[in-house]
Amino acid sequence: MQSFEIDKTDLQRIKVALESDDAELQRVLKEYHPSEIALLFEKLPQEAKEKIINILPTEVASEVISEMDEEHRPGELLINLHPDKRSEIVEELDYDDATDIISQLDEDEQQEILEDLDQEDADSIRALLKYDEDTAGGIMNSEIIKVNLNFDKKEALDEIIRQSEEMEEFYTVYVVDDSNTLIGILSLKDVVKARINAKVKDIVNTDFVFVKAELDQEEVAKLISQYNLTTIPVVDDHMKLLGRITVDDIIDVMEQENTEDILKISGVSEDEELSGNWKDAVKSRLPWLIINLGTAYLAASIIRHFDDTVAQLPILAAYMTIIAGMGGNSATQALAVTVRRISLSDLTDSQAYNTVFKEFLVGLINGAANGLIVFFIALFYDANIMLGLVLFLAMTGNLVVAGLTGASIPLILKRVGIDPAVASSIIITTFTDCAGFLLPLWFATHLLLHTHVK
Repeated sequence: MQSFEIDKTDLQRIKVALESDDAELQRVLKEYHPSEIALLFEKLPQEAKEKIINILPTEVASEVISEMDEEHRPGELLINLHPDKRSEIVEELDYDDATDIISQLDEDEQQEILEDLDQEDADSIRALLKYDEDTAGGIMNSEIIKVNLNFDKKEALDEIIRQSEEMEEFYTVYVVDDSNTLIGILSLKDVVKARINAKVKDIVNTDFVFVKAELDQEEVAKLISQYNLTTIPVVDDHMKLLGRITVDDIIDVMEQENTEDILKISGVSEDEELSGNWKDAVKSRLPWLIINLGTAYLAASIIRHFDDTVAQLPILAAYMTIIAGMGGNSATQALAVTVRRISLSDLTDSQAYNTVFKEFLVGLINGAANGLIVFFIALFYDANIMLGLVLFLAMTGNLVVAGLTGASIPLILKRVGIDPAVASSIIITTFTDCAGFLLPLWFATHLLLHTHVK
């Protein structure tokens, strides 16, 4: 099965069906998976979305809303539905998905939805809404399968069957004591293979990985990846079982975190939505561009300091832009690798030093290689071996600066508690631009002009 991509044909079919009767619309919609309908919603007006959701069976409608991207406001779609239809959809959703969608709404709208729900469902969602959305508690599902430590095999199987009736899928059975303290985990295979008279306490696995509700979601993703888990239990400070986080939740987390890092490195606020309007984009980006403008003036001041050199060697103006640009590209490469390493694990001092040394070495080798190319170009076109030497030294030096700053700046920022993805790019660009102008001008002043004076 190939991944679904929106094209004009699909959109046209849906739009034609929307103008027909309900039977025709239902027939067309049956040909699409809920996740595909969610993608089509990105191109449809609000009225069309509401009509489709109202005509879909509740089970399918809930899947469509849960698959919608947060940027396309599934919460707003939900709040505009008839209260009965809305409640049916919310009660069909997993608690974590329902919480994510409802949390997008104003507090009064949240209460409006929760008041129409079954008391148990409403209480479960309210409990999840208390957690920060970027924590383990914020992404966990409180629907779990748990059995008592003192159950025998038959009692455990009966309890698993009873609790799983309203759950779509589960991977792990959690073992608790009489006070709901998490003791260990079981797989269905463990239960099925156990002897007929076995007790849960005899087959429980007490060596397991768990997370506290306040743990950052990125740390949860690291644990699931490190231990190759399909699910991980969430507990409070007293080891009381609160819920579970599954691997599909973590896939969403990793996509979200990677998107945030890419935007931050590019100097774009994580608050800017990818599909947002131009006003939000300007508000998000303008402050960073103004800061960049200030650093650009700092680099320009270096050129003003060497006015005499530029006047006597105007060819340097062309080469300086090349050297500064190469430094910026090289620094971005080092920065991307270092930020990614930081996001995957906390680097020890030794690993941090090795990272910086590696980027220094890479910068030195790449700088020398590109410097040689520029050297021969200057020799061929300008017939000036000393100009070639100046450009070789400047190119090598700037790529060394790029490697060192690209690796060390994010590490330093991380140590002082600043997100390296946010501030690194501006600092590094300042270094490479200044070095890209300073090095060729300084070497030219002392190697070329002083040579001519003599």
